[in-house]
Amino acid sequence: MFDPTVLGFASIVFLLVLVALGVRIFVAAALTGFLGLLIMRGWTAAIGLAGLTPYAKTADYSFSVLPMFILIGFLAYHAGITRSLFEAARIWVGRLNGGLAVSTVLATAGFAAVSGASTATSAVFSRIALPEMLSRGYSVSISAGVVAAGGTLASLIPPSGILVIYGIIAETSIGKLLLAGFVPGILSAAIYVGTVIIMFRLRPDLGPRGEAHPMLSKLKATKGVSGVAIVVAIILGGLYTGWLTPTETGAAGAFVMLLLCLARKEFTAGKLKDALIETVKVTAMIFAIIWSVLIYVRFLGFSGVPGELAEWVLSLDMNRYTILIMILLFYVVLGMFMDAIGMLLLTLPIVIPTIQGLGFNEIWFGIILVKMAEICLITPPIGLNCFVVHGVRPDIPMSKIFKGAFPFFIADVATVAVLIMLPEIVLWLPEAMSG
Repeated sequence: MFDPTVLGFASIVFLLVLVALGVRIFVAAALTGFLGLLIMRGWTAAIGLAGLTPYAKTADYSFSVLPMFILIGFLAYHAGITRSLFEAARIWVGRLNGGLAVSTVLATAGFAAVSGASTATSAVFSRIALPEMLSRGYSVSISAGVVAAGGTLASLIPPSGILVIYGIIAETSIGKLLLAGFVPGILSAAIYVGTVIIMFRLRPDLGPRGEAHPMLSKLKATKGVSGVAIVVAIILGGLYTGWLTPTETGAAGAFVMLLLCLARKEFTAGKLKDALIETVKVTAMIFAIIWSVLIYVRFLGFSGVPGELAEWVLSLDMNRYTILIMILLFYVVLGMFMDAIGMLLLTLPIVIPTIQGLGFNEIWFGIILVKMAEICLITPPIGLNCFVVHGVRPDIPMSKIFKGAFPFFIADVATVAVLIMLPEIVLWLPEAMSG
């Protein structure tokens, strides 16, 4: 008879080996969890738990918020709203040092407010902003880097898909998580803007200033993106006032975005079909990962590993913030080999009990953790957003993209430090909601 704890730790090693060998996360997690259940409970119990657990955990009305948020982003993209965001930002701030790069950051932040997927944001702006910067003589490395980094803002600014996933696994309030991500997301965008301005001031050769535009042109450009502001107001206003549940805000946001799209001449029935199909594909991919990880999580629960690890960590004679930093560094290393969603899903069942034992707020930790996931999106060797940019522009070497993203890695580290030192930045909005 296998010792459950030993079997649990062995499963972690086995799972990491499978991932390192290139096995898809959902296959690796489901296989490891099923084999663990088979060894511990036998064939009948393993088959029953593997079949029932995913359904029992995710057949919940509240989880429909995820496809709604994804749909908002694809509708905005196919309606051309993303290009309108970039053009509006370019007209307003293009005259600054690194104006087009600043415009890209602001436009990605705006798109993040109607899209929950960071990789989709980077892919979109690789086609919109990157050619514009390169045609104006901007540094190839910085142009690619700012697009890759700007895409990460969709991880924090609501509607954020990864925050919804965190809420599902951590079993905490999705509404409060989404509100908690808003101010840190805006802070991240502001620090990115500051990083760009400093870089271009120190090195004007990175790219020229853009032309100035009259106020009339600025106001006209702003009118073109007013729809985004309406959707953002519905999502944040509905959550903050409590008038709408997270699922209802997702549905209302998607409905209003659909109306805005139908009002645009360039939005056709074919584009609506494309938006719906892409939404289904992304949703199916995410839920496949969630279902498989839930099988593995069920096995881990039987093994007792999460509790054992939490007790061991809490027994260490160390300051709790030192332990927190060690956990975050662990995520930096893990992010070198895994994508953000898989990384969070596989580790949260083990990490959450430790965080609770240390006395940290789960919502605050969720925002910190998602910010760490953002960092992993632009760091080698995985750096998924960098690979997305390279996929759209294969003529730009990966080395240049990672080099261009490095200043934003430094900016992200500074943001994490600020959020750790000033947790009220994260918590004041959700606490005001509960008040």
